[in-house]
Amino acid sequence: MIKRVFDILASASFLLILLPVEIIIALIIYNEDRGTVFFRQNRIGLNQKPFTLYKFRSMSNTKISSNDNFDAGDQSRVTKIGKIIRKTKLDELPQLYNVLIGDMSLVGPRPEVKKWVDIYPHQWAIVLTVKPGITDNAAILYRNEEEILANVKNPELYYKEIILPQKLNIYTNYILNHSFIGDIQIIFRTIFSIIQKQKL
Repeated sequence: MIKRVFDILASASFLLILLPVEIIIALIIYNEDRGTVFFRQNRIGLNQKPFTLYKFRSMSNTKISSNDNFDAGDQSRVTKIGKIIRKTKLDELPQLYNVLIGDMSLVGPRPEVKKWVDIYPHQWAIVLTVKPGITDNAAILYRNEEEILANVKNPELYYKEIILPQKLNIYTNYILNHSFIGDIQIIFRTIFSIIQKQKL
């Protein structure tokens, strides 16, 4: 209950405070590459129920967002503003709406598309006993995931056999040991990691 109240208050506050930033990003996206401002994709949430995840669109001519296409590591269609909002994680801001309406939490395992959930169903059955989140320890560890995948021969295979199993282990550890104070620490660690990345 404490976590849910915190999620509502924090997400609503951030959405209002960052509204000018959100409007500016939306206008730049539309001006640079005509089309929808938001990227929508079906993800699997709490108790394996699907929901629509929102992001600012960072790729040109984005295909239907509800599919399970694997674009990680593919920089060919990333727009100019897309590169900036991906690097700063500002493309994730619309997920505050997902938090506000209860699909997600500020902190929790990152939600995946059904394709990846189906590959490791037993692990995901455990992970999806909690709401997915905007950030967690795996998101911090793999904050450069796109760069990693862009430098391997087969990004999809590498994600399937190397990155995703490691993420699932981190997610499981979070579920076994999470606390409200721990969530607050993860939020601050996330902010710090984003700031550090901008300095590189």
